[in-house]
This record gives sequence, C-alpha cells and structure tokens, in this order.
Amino acid sequence: MNKFGDLIRNTREEKELLLRHIAAELDVDTALVSKIERGEKTAKREHVLALAQLFNINPEELIALWLADQVAHLVESEPQAEQAIRIALNNIIGE
Repeated sequence: MNKFGDLIRNTREEKELLLRHIAAELDVDTALVSKIERGEKTAKREHVLALAQLFNINPEELIALWLADQVAHLVESEPQAEQAIRIALNNIIGE
C-alpha cells in the first residue's frame, strides 16, 4: 500500500533517472528518496510538488495520491477503518 512511492519509482525509472538525480533536485539525501519510494518515509508536501513538476505529473493528482497513502497508513490496522473513512469523507464534503 504505497501507491505514491510506486508511482515515483516507476516514473523515475521510465525517465532513466537515478535516485541521486532526484535527491539533488529535492535537495535531500539519496537514502530519503529511496525510503519514500519504498513507503518507509513520507515525503513533505513541498517535495511532492517538486516531484510533480520534475516528472510533469498533475500536482493535484499527485497530492491526492500522497494524502491517500497517508490516510491508508494511519488506519490500515484498525478494524473500524472503513467506517472512520466514511465519517471523515462526510465531514469533508459536508453531509
């Protein structure tokens, strides 16, 4: 359950870029980029936007994927995860 990291890795590999190239663009350590791709660390919002620009990905879609991974990670082991997500969605859309 790391759709954001998978997309970043796949896009980076398609563009034949090394981890160190992405790290340099983000001004972070190569190990951090690797951990983000594997879902071991969460990217900062500013990095998500930089990646969207670098890879020519719609920033709104990439932010949504990034947020979805964070929500999923937060509730993945909770038995009431689905119910909690429905309640949160209703709160967000105002129903």
